Amino acid sequence: MTESKWLQLDEKAQNILIKNDRGGFTVPTAGLYPNQWNWDSAFAGWGFSTFDIERAWQELESLFAGQWNNGMVPHILFRSNDPDYFPGPDVWGTEECGPISSSGISQPPVAATFVRAIWEKDKTIGNNRLKKIFPKLKAWHKWFMTWRLTDRNCIFISHPWEAGRDNSPDWDNAMRAINPVGVGEYTRRDTSHVDGSMRPTQEDYDRYLWLVQRGRKLKWDEELMSVNRPFEVADPTMTFILLRASRDLLHMATALGVDNDEISEWCSKLREGIETLRNPDGGFFNAINCQTGEHSGNITSASFLNWYAGIDDDETLKILTKTLEEARYPIPSLSINSEKFDGMRYWRGPTWVVLNSLVGVGLSEMGYIAEATLLRKRTQSLILEKGFAEYFHPIDGTPGGGDSFTWTAAVWLAWASPSNGEY
Repeated sequence: MTESKWLQLDEKAQNILIKNDRGGFTVPTAGLYPNQWNWDSAFAGWGFSTFDIERAWQELESLFAGQWNNGMVPHILFRSNDPDYFPGPDVWGTEECGPISSSGISQPPVAATFVRAIWEKDKTIGNNRLKKIFPKLKAWHKWFMTWRLTDRNCIFISHPWEAGRDNSPDWDNAMRAINPVGVGEYTRRDTSHVDGSMRPTQEDYDRYLWLVQRGRKLKWDEELMSVNRPFEVADPTMTFILLRASRDLLHMATALGVDNDEISEWCSKLREGIETLRNPDGGFFNAINCQTGEHSGNITSASFLNWYAGIDDDETLKILTKTLEEARYPIPSLSINSEKFDGMRYWRGPTWVVLNSLVGVGLSEMGYIAEATLLRKRTQSLILEKGFAEYFHPIDGTPGGGDSFTWTAAVWLAWASPSNGEY
């Protein structure tokens, strides 16, 4: 790739972030996702930090402006009731829960890691901003450790959307146990923006909505919702990301000179819980249905987040090496050898640069420079050839989902672009 070409992509990526800016917060892409999404927004802040530190801080601060009193940061903030999105605020019914109309569930807590990255770029600007946002970050992590910690010391999700990997096969068995009786009639909006073959099925959506309706009936009271919870799956995405984010929170606590004993305890617990996510037959990290104790048996991109969390693992390295040998493009969201693989259907096979960037960062930090460089170069080639799509087919690179996507542009700017130097 010539320097002029990657500089053009840098400029295009910046313009995507600016175009998706709605005044202090970004949307993932126009039309399909017209609101503020939690981990999308954190990635956006990471991207903005490469050319506008002030705007990067605004992005994270706008996300935490929607934090609930119990510490939870919702997965969607409805800055407006856009009829083009379903289910909207009228369906969630969280009006009395937080300062901004929102969903009733959260998303992977990458925010602390990106707050640290933004702060370290310019501490002169960042010190005061960090002092203000730190208590909010800690309150959110405390919410996870209070309401999403299993007795195995790993993190579970209460809704597939909470993991950010909406229709991953990791949830299939737990979802099948839900009978979405009484869900009623509704009109999806997502399939009016992209081909339905790329989206979760109607059966998935019935169960998604049934879980939302249950939460609304219980007024999103975590204690009430924890009784006979119908969907509870221990998730490697959440567990690895929260461990990494808590380690970054611990670093920032030390820098600020505030008490860090509680955060240190969280890190220890989560680290202990990681091994319970290992599949006893395949040796890889996977999800576990907390109701049955059954492992999903799926190798997903989340299976490789252990290095991001600071955990080395020889068995996973062998699987990663094999995975990279089998494909031209970055790690797929589901192994291409799985009988459930679908290269264009959302999280059932496509490759997502966001997960790949986290895996790549972790590999680099732990000294696996060759693997990290290969992953990064493949991501560079994919974006160069196919653009800034939401996700891509992992075998032929076909773009899928939304276009001019915020977090794809952010990952280019903050990690993939040669402008960041070589490993």
